[in-house]
Amino acid sequence: MSSRRSFIKAGSLLTAGAFVKYPFFDKKTNYIGLQLYTVRDAMQKDPKGTLAKVASIGYNSLEGATYTGTQNFYGMQPAEFAKVLKQNGLIMPSSHYRLGEEKVNGQIQKGTMMSEWDKAVDDASKVGIKYMVCAYLSEAERGGIDHYKVVADALNKAGERCKKSGIQLCYHNHDFEFMQQGSTLPYDILLNTDKNLVKMEMDLYWVSKAGKDPVELINQHPGRFPLFHVKDMDKTPAKAFTEVGNGSIDFKRIFKQANKAGMKYFFVEQDMTPGNPFDSITKSITYIKRNLV
Repeated sequence: MSSRRSFIKAGSLLTAGAFVKYPFFDKKTNYIGLQLYTVRDAMQKDPKGTLAKVASIGYNSLEGATYTGTQNFYGMQPAEFAKVLKQNGLIMPSSHYRLGEEKVNGQIQKGTMMSEWDKAVDDASKVGIKYMVCAYLSEAERGGIDHYKVVADALNKAGERCKKSGIQLCYHNHDFEFMQQGSTLPYDILLNTDKNLVKMEMDLYWVSKAGKDPVELINQHPGRFPLFHVKDMDKTPAKAFTEVGNGSIDFKRIFKQANKAGMKYFFVEQDMTPGNPFDSITKSITYIKRNLV
């Protein structure tokens, strides 16, 4: 799912090198993003205070996580939420949504790709969202390869509606998309969508946990990955979530391919933290500033 501040190291040669290396950064503002699911409990209790705290830590770009089902942004209508973002020097270029095929407590979920998507897209435009991301397929929404083809068609259709409003649809992976079904990977079916209508948010943790190489995926599908989820995998047999730089994923190697990937924004996400999530996101941004940007 953050106040965007410059923390480029001094020295014009080093600075210029950083911009060549990571061209998704402009010369005025470096974007280091946070997926707000990481601080979901705090956002539920005090969204405005939490956004201010995230900004004070140094994050300046956000990815949202709660529009589906509520059709508002953390209890706020689009205009109010956009105002709060601006007050904290934040932008939210991306937000997560659900497919909406699965019912919740017997009810159709609103604000999903399958229910009231027009309103969801219009509200996203009011907040300045550039990427609307299919966050997750529940077990009921997965099925076999034939059903993944149905999902791919739904993504194409949702992507067409996004395009009319100048928004790009993306799909966020977990590891189940890389579990082979016969001779086919579900992820390959999802990649077979219209590449102009549906791009990918690559979750580096889940790709790695599935035993795949993010760089290899980028080489196979250049320009298809405008968004990254940056989360690390610890070095224990459990391969659990951990702070960026505290685990086994070689982020430097992956970020060198940012231009080829087409990456425009990345977001730190840590689904579970060992203690206070604000401590974890502080450790992650410290590593990112020192090593990746």
